[in-house]
Amino acid sequence: MELGMIGLGRMGANMARRLTQAGHTVIGYTRQPQKAEALVQEGAIARGVTSFVELVDALTKPRIIWLMLPAATVNATLHTLMPLLNTDDIVVDGGNSYYIDDIRRAAQLKIKGIEYIDCGTSGGIWGAERGYCLMIGGKVRAVKRLDPIFAAWLPVWQPHRVRPVVSLWSEQLSRAICIVGLTVRDTLSKWFTTALSMVLWQPMPKG
Repeated sequence: MELGMIGLGRMGANMARRLTQAGHTVIGYTRQPQKAEALVQEGAIARGVTSFVELVDALTKPRIIWLMLPAATVNATLHTLMPLLNTDDIVVDGGNSYYIDDIRRAAQLKIKGIEYIDCGTSGGIWGAERGYCLMIGGKVRAVKRLDPIFAAWLPVWQPHRVRPVVSLWSEQLSRAICIVGLTVRDTLSKWFTTALSMVLWQPMPKG
């Protein structure tokens, strides 16, 4: 398969390497031409580009574009990228965006017929060798299209256990898990803060 990768930092570049090793074609975007050329020479990506227009033109329709960016930059990136895309293109946010932002972005892209998948990705710099943990949220039809991409990133020791789950993720299930996780996290945080304050609190001396 062919995929455009925006964000070729240490983690993004390793993800590109793993895809290329699995036989996929990666077109990489970076604002640094020297870095793009180095990755091409290494064989980590098939081609490096330095503009979104060039990236979109280089990909075969329907396109798949993966964002491996800090959460704070995703909105601006989508604002620039969205007018260049067409119906049935897929955009994946592989960072750790707030799930409410993902819901809003999915609705915005849906108006133009563009599929949006949020996929929190863990693995760090070791993922190139060990594989990545993927938390996938999106429409089943769009997720199934990316099954070969996801399979290339999964830990090699248990693909038979993980891959079927990937195909079953739905937008609603992913959001429900996010909501439960955030609720549990916030509740535990409040309990911990209350307990800590009781231990540390000392009454003010009189007078």
